[in-house]
Amino acid sequence: MKLGMLSPDGTCKSFDSSGNGYCRSEAAVAVLLTRRSMAKRVYATVLNAGNNTDGYKEQGVTFPSGEMQQRLVRSLYQEVNITPDQVEYIEAHGTGTKVGDPQEVNGIVSVFCQSKRDPLLIGSTKSNMGHPEPASGLSALAKVVLSLERGVWAPNIHYNSPNTDIPALSDGRLRVVNEPIPVRGGIVGINSFGFGGSNVHVILRPPGFDTPKNIKAPPKIPSESSPVPRLLQACGRTEEAVSTLLSKGKEHSGNDNFLCLLNEVSGMPTVGMPYRGYALIGSKDDVTEVQKTEATPRPLWYVCSGMGTQWGGMGRSLMQLPDFRESILRSDIALKDTGMCVSSLLMEADESTFEDTVQAFVGLAAIQIAQIDLLQMLGLKPDGIVGHSVGELACGYADGSLSHSEAILAAYWRGRSINEANLPPGGMAAVGLTWAECKAQCPQGVVPACHNAEDTVTISGPAEEVSRFVSELKESGVFAKEVRSAGVAFHSYYMASIAPALLAALKRVIKEPKQRSARWISTSIPQKDWNSPLALYSSAEYHCNNLVSPVLFQEGLSLVPDNAVVVEIAPHALLQAILKRSLKPTCSILPLMRRGHANNLEFFLSHIGKVYMNGSVC
Repeated sequence: MKLGMLSPDGTCKSFDSSGNGYCRSEAAVAVLLTRRSMAKRVYATVLNAGNNTDGYKEQGVTFPSGEMQQRLVRSLYQEVNITPDQVEYIEAHGTGTKVGDPQEVNGIVSVFCQSKRDPLLIGSTKSNMGHPEPASGLSALAKVVLSLERGVWAPNIHYNSPNTDIPALSDGRLRVVNEPIPVRGGIVGINSFGFGGSNVHVILRPPGFDTPKNIKAPPKIPSESSPVPRLLQACGRTEEAVSTLLSKGKEHSGNDNFLCLLNEVSGMPTVGMPYRGYALIGSKDDVTEVQKTEATPRPLWYVCSGMGTQWGGMGRSLMQLPDFRESILRSDIALKDTGMCVSSLLMEADESTFEDTVQAFVGLAAIQIAQIDLLQMLGLKPDGIVGHSVGELACGYADGSLSHSEAILAAYWRGRSINEANLPPGGMAAVGLTWAECKAQCPQGVVPACHNAEDTVTISGPAEEVSRFVSELKESGVFAKEVRSAGVAFHSYYMASIAPALLAALKRVIKEPKQRSARWISTSIPQKDWNSPLALYSSAEYHCNNLVSPVLFQEGLSLVPDNAVVVEIAPHALLQAILKRSLKPTCSILPLMRRGHANNLEFFLSHIGKVYMNGSVC
């Protein structure tokens, strides 16, 4: 009372003209601060925090310094590149004292309200509970977090007429929250000051605020695509326990915190939680599966498919997933100097779009990169990687030996080099012969190009000769079918003329080649040569060799473990039949997308659920 800080009537009237001090109170607050990557629930993210002190003041140690408060606050926002208009709400120290409120709030106005903007919302928890002094900063934090959780700013009380020493309260630049106001999701600042001149400020970002501002928005997704279904995973000791958890998730489908918590704890080791299951929350169909899983984690293998998997409409529904869309937009950024915009390409494509080799290669690579990005964000890391033809670019990305921009630009230059080569008309066909039979029976000019399975080979060569050989095989009762290859005889001797131009282009893209890891099984270099300089690095030379060499896919598949969970990375599951014939029946073989499926988004999410259910940590 002697210092003139306490209110004679025992109320704290923050920002009000009748403010005459504060009333004291008590509080106990505990806060768990952890790395975002380890958090089970995220109520808010601390973007920056700092403190300073006023130093000597002629008016005395208890007199606040608005100048020092401003200096602190301004510097913290500048450090993290947050502009004043991004700030929605300030939880002020707001003690309701004659000197303190004007010094603090006029300083807030100087930092945040110097240009045209919506009124800045302010409040102070001291109007509601008094001043708990040493616990006041954490009490303010608790109030903000509870408001963010419930989506409504908790209102001040005892605010009737604005303090005349704070002009912004009357001219509309500030608005005291004295009634419940919906949270819009902007940045939040919290002030906490000590009467000896200590100033502290914390900047919080609400959950879901962090949308990239520097990336061009993709074409709009049709409204009928929403709402977006959500994958829920659960594990337990019994089938009944998992089914109960999934049912509870469906009951509380609107509770993001509860669903996040269930997904976070679903990665418990299968030795203790042998049953796993998944459900799609918000799906049109009741998609739910539960099964018993092996006690030991199963190896996860990626198979990255090549040409023939592209189709008009691929990836369109998955653009509703923010992480998938952002990956595609990163491809746009990498392709900026080429004039291509793959996000528009995917959203506007028809069946003729991918007849162009450049567009086919770029679209395929962008989809595969985005799929790998999503799997990585879910915590999935492959134990082995096998690629088919141009799919080895996606292998390099999954392996970490090619960056995003290197992989997408390598696909672009591969397609462009072929387009500019003015090659004779070429053709390809799948035939039911062994590799040895194919070598013996192929007519002059036609060569075995891809060893897909023990009894399945893709042949390549001049278009007329390939068509004629296909007809002959059919007449003799041997399976033969021409495949779409955009009129190009890939992996044939025609590719030799392209190699110099492609190599020069790839050297401009892959400037510092990284070493390939042992988990990436080469299908363009025979196993006996895996220790050669060409095989060691994901280099321009390696990927140029991929184009001119036959695809040894069957040889690569022979190294897949008998109990692997095999995921086909592709916009269409073209290789499923080959994988099922070539791999042991104890392998689980899963696609991610399918050409023309009625709902590829639900198809993708449900198969991610199957990856988890089959024993891969997710």
